[in-house]
Amino acid sequence: GVGMGTAIALNGATAHAFTHILYKSVLFMGAGAVIAMTGKSKLSELGGIYKYMPITFLLYMVGAFSISAFPLFSGFVSKTMVVEAAAVDHRAWIWLLLSMASAGTFLHTGLKLPYFTFLGKDAGLRPKEAPWNMLLAMGISAFFCVFIGVNPAWLYQFMPNPVDYNAYSAGHLFWELQLLLFTGLGFFLMLKHLGGEAKLSVDTDWVYRKAGPVLIKATAAFVRSVWRGIMAAAQGLLRSIWNGLKSLAGVDGLLGRPWGIGQTTLWTVGIASLYGLVYLLR
Repeated sequence: GVGMGTAIALNGATAHAFTHILYKSVLFMGAGAVIAMTGKSKLSELGGIYKYMPITFLLYMVGAFSISAFPLFSGFVSKTMVVEAAAVDHRAWIWLLLSMASAGTFLHTGLKLPYFTFLGKDAGLRPKEAPWNMLLAMGISAFFCVFIGVNPAWLYQFMPNPVDYNAYSAGHLFWELQLLLFTGLGFFLMLKHLGGEAKLSVDTDWVYRKAGPVLIKATAAFVRSVWRGIMAAAQGLLRSIWNGLKSLAGVDGLLGRPWGIGQTTLWTVGIASLYGLVYLLR
């Protein structure tokens, strides 16, 4: 909405940022209550708990209807304003993408999650209702989701630009209800294929789980190869030094062979002369 820059787009983005905080808080708290009371977090392990957590289910659905932009809920009076901004500004692709995102949001958060968590096949769980403090926190946010939905003028008075928009016009209602109706119809027609499965979902952690060990092995092989080369070079250098010392001072070397009288005298005189020269030049 902000990127389009028009008055209605800025108003829609501002309104939706506010309502987003409200209904997302209800949804997160509802999911947290389910996890806290059941100890489960996978859809494949949940189902049939609405009988035991009816208030949590009801409050979660307020958040689900709000994020799905159902009429009479907060998301409807803010999200439709952003979609309307794209339509008024003749941005067909943005309008189409926003409409598709709305359908996807309703399909995931408004249908799939509550159906397989609270409804659906009974998973044999018998949780207690969430404690009163959790329900109170969810109830406060849920109240404002409904309050803003039935009284959008209260929210619109805080917008950065004067609001000339009627969320409950016949055109807006018809389009949104049509979108929700056919999304819901598609969900129930495809219900058998949308259930949760007990499997691992591939995510970004796959990179370091799979590529990590390969990289470590390759690095280790490279380091070993370099180390073997260094050791081979060091051994070759030491062997050359050893052979040189043997040829010089070994049994058959220059310094190891027996010397005659003349040779010994020559070396003695030479060393004494060198010492004397150094002494004189000090």
